[in-house]
Amino acid sequence: MLQNYVKIAFRNLTKNKTFSAINMLGLALGMACSLLIMLWVQDELNVDAFHANKQQLYRIYMREFFSGKVQGVIWTPGPLADELKKSVPEIQMATPYEWVSNQTFSVGAKVNKQATNAANADFFKMFSYKLLQGTPEAALRDRNSLAISRTMAETFFGSPEKAIGKSIRFDNRKDLLVTAVFENIGQNSTLQFDCLRNWDEYVEDNQWAKGWESTDPLTFFMLRPDADPAKVEAKIKHLLDKFNRDEGKPFHTELAMQPFHEYYLNSNFKNDKIDGGRIEYVRLFTIVAVFILLIACVNFMNLATARSAKRAKEVGVRKVIGAARFLLIGQFIGEALLLTIFSVLLAVLFVALLLPAFNSLTGKQIALPINTLSSWEILIGLTLTTGLLAGSYPAFFLSSLSPVRVLKGALKFDTKSTWLRQGLVVFQFALSIILIVGMIIIYKQVEYVQSKNLGYDRENLIYFPLEGDLNKNYDILKEELSQIPSIKQVSHMSAEPASNGSGTEGISWAGADPNDKVRFTPVGVGYDFVKAMNIKVVEGRDFSKAFPTDSTGFLINEAALKVIGFKNPIGKTLTWGNGKGTIVGVLKDFHFQSLHTAIRPLIATLNTGKRRQGGNVIVRIEAGKTTEALAQLETICKKLNPKFPFTYSFTDQAYASQYKSEQIVSKLSNYFAFLAIFISCLGLFGLATFTAEQRTKEIGVRKVLGASVTSIVGLLSQDFLKPVAIAILIASPLAWWAMNQWLQGFAYKINIEWWMFVMAGILSVVIALATVSFQSIKAALMNPVKSLRSE
Repeated sequence: MLQNYVKIAFRNLTKNKTFSAINMLGLALGMACSLLIMLWVQDELNVDAFHANKQQLYRIYMREFFSGKVQGVIWTPGPLADELKKSVPEIQMATPYEWVSNQTFSVGAKVNKQATNAANADFFKMFSYKLLQGTPEAALRDRNSLAISRTMAETFFGSPEKAIGKSIRFDNRKDLLVTAVFENIGQNSTLQFDCLRNWDEYVEDNQWAKGWESTDPLTFFMLRPDADPAKVEAKIKHLLDKFNRDEGKPFHTELAMQPFHEYYLNSNFKNDKIDGGRIEYVRLFTIVAVFILLIACVNFMNLATARSAKRAKEVGVRKVIGAARFLLIGQFIGEALLLTIFSVLLAVLFVALLLPAFNSLTGKQIALPINTLSSWEILIGLTLTTGLLAGSYPAFFLSSLSPVRVLKGALKFDTKSTWLRQGLVVFQFALSIILIVGMIIIYKQVEYVQSKNLGYDRENLIYFPLEGDLNKNYDILKEELSQIPSIKQVSHMSAEPASNGSGTEGISWAGADPNDKVRFTPVGVGYDFVKAMNIKVVEGRDFSKAFPTDSTGFLINEAALKVIGFKNPIGKTLTWGNGKGTIVGVLKDFHFQSLHTAIRPLIATLNTGKRRQGGNVIVRIEAGKTTEALAQLETICKKLNPKFPFTYSFTDQAYASQYKSEQIVSKLSNYFAFLAIFISCLGLFGLATFTAEQRTKEIGVRKVLGASVTSIVGLLSQDFLKPVAIAILIASPLAWWAMNQWLQGFAYKINIEWWMFVMAGILSVVIALATVSFQSIKAALMNPVKSLRSE
C-alpha cells in the first residue's frame, strides 16, 4: 500500500510538472527566507552567550530624577566599580570600562592605530575572552599593563609568544608592557577592542575619571554564585546618595542593573527603563519569518485546491473500492511531505547560494551549520511542520468528498469552501501589505534621518585626532591649513562631531534650585568652531581672540538656555565646579548624538594652550576638492607629527554609521516584502486557475450568448480583487500600529501618512491584476465549443 502511494505521488509530481514546479518554488522560497532569518536571529541571540559566568554578569545604569523628569543613562562615574565592591558583599568583582577609540602604538619603525579601551584587573577574570598568553589574574594587574589581540601581537611582534613581556610605545609618550595576548574578538561579542589599558593608567591621563560628578565609562560587575540579584539591586539603588546626591530631593540618582547577556539586544531607554533595542528587530524578523512561511503554506493549499478537481475522481474510485478516509488523508499528507522534502532541499541550496550576499548585507559571518545535529533537527522539524501545515487542508478536504457526488459529474464546491479559499488569499495579502507598508515607512524614516538638518553642515566636514605633536603644534597646523585654498575652516573639539555621550552635573547659575541639578553635555572647542561646524548663533557670538575674557566664557545651546531660564543670557554668569564664566553666545540646537536621542543641554568651553588636550581637529573642505585637500592635509600632518600615521573620518559617514541597523532593516524589508508579495501572487494564481476550471462552462455559455472577452475578463478579475481589497482594509490598521510602535524608538521621526497605505494598496491591486490577468484572458479566449461539447 505504502509503495503504491509513493508511486502515485511521484506520478502526480511528474505528470503536473508546471504545478509541481510552482508549488515547490513557492515553498522553497518561503523556507529559504525563513531559514536565513532564523540563522540571523540565532546569531543575534548568541552574542555574549560564550561567557562562562554570563548568569552572574551585570552592567550598571543610572536613573536620574530632575526637573520633574526621569531619564536613563548607561554612563557612570569612574570610581563606581571600586565602591560597588566595597559596599556590596554579594559583588565579587567589578570593573569600569571606557571606550577610548583608536590610539597609536609603535614598536621600532612599526606604527599602527588600534581600537583601545580601558578596564581594571578584574576584567579578564569576569569575562571569558580566550587568553593565548598570560593569565586572567595578571593581564591588567599592573599600572603599565597592556593586553593585546592576536592580530596586534602578530603585527608588532610576529606572534603571540614573542609579544608577551615586550614593551610597546603608546601615543609616543609612554611605554606599556604586554602582559597578555587574547584571541581576536569575534562578532559574537558586544565589547570590541584590539587592546585594553589598565584603568589606573588611563585615569592618570584623565583626572576627571576620579570624580563622581562626571560620567563616561560603563560599569560591569559579577555577583557571587549564591547572590540574589533582586536583593543586590535593592542595596545599590541609593548607593550614590552619599556622593552629593540627596535622596528625596528634586534631584537624585538611582542605580539599577541589567544582565550583561541582555546588553546587546536591550540597550534603548524609554524614560528611565531599559526597553527595547535590537531585540525589536529580532522579534520583528522572527514574525516576518513565520509570516512568509505561512504565506508559502497557504500558497501550497490554494494550488493544491486548484488541482483538486483533477484528483476528485481518483478519490471517488478509491472510496468505492474500500479506501478508508484516514488512509486517504495519509496519502495526501504524504504527498505534501514528499513535495516539502524536495522544497527543503531546494531551500537549503538557495540559502547556501544567498548566504555570502546575506552576510555582506547584514555585516555578519554566518555559516550554514549543516554539520551540527541541532541544524538537522531544525530542518526535519521544519519539513514536518511545513508538510503537515501545507498538506492538512487539501488532505482533509479531498478525503471528505462523497464518491457518489464526485462520480456522478463535475465537482462543485459549496459557499463555505469558497469563503475558506478566499480567506486564505485575504490572509496572504494582508501579511504582504503589512510588509509593504513597513517597507515604505522604514525607508522614509531612514531617508529622514540621513537627510535631516542636524543644525550643522555635516557635508564636506572631516575630523582627525589631535594627538602627539599636533597638540603643541596646533597653532602652526591651523595656520598652514588655513593657507590651503581647498580648506575653508579649521577648528578643534574634544568630542567627535556626530557622537558625544559624556555628561556633567556640576553646572549652576543664579536662581537655580540647588537640589534640581541638570545633566549637561560638555565639549571643549577652539576658535572658529561655529564657523567650521556651520552652526547658527541665536544670540551673542562665537569665541574670538579679540575678547581675552572668552578663556573663561561659555557657549550654550537652546536646550541649555531653556533649562537655565535666562531671558537675556549674554553676559550672565555660570559656575562649573570651582570656576566661573559668562555666557558668550547661544547656539541653535544641533544634533551631537543620533536621532534616537533628544537634544540635551550642551555647554562649550574654549580649550586653548594647556587646556587643549586630545580631541579632534575639524576641517571644512571646499566642495568638490576633497582629494586635493586630503593630500595636503596628510603632508602637513606628517611634517608636524611624524611619529603618528594620518587617519581621518568623514562626519557624514560617521553620522550614517549610527543608523547601520536601520539601513540593514530597510534593505531586508524590501527583499522580504517583495518575496512575500511574489509568493502571495503564486497563491492568487492558484485561485485564478481553480476559478477558471470551475467556471469553464459558465464562460462558454456567456460567450455563446454574446459576452465579449473584455466583459468576461472583468467579471473574473473583480472576483479575484475582492479578497485583495478586504486584505487592504484589514492590514492597514495593523500596519499602522506596528510601525507606530517601531517609530517610538526615535526622538525625531516622520509622520505616518495616508498616502503610504494608498501606495501599498495600489501596488497590491496592480500586482494582483497582473497575476490573474493571464488566467482570466486565457479562460475568456477559450473556444466555447470545447467547454460545452460534453453537454
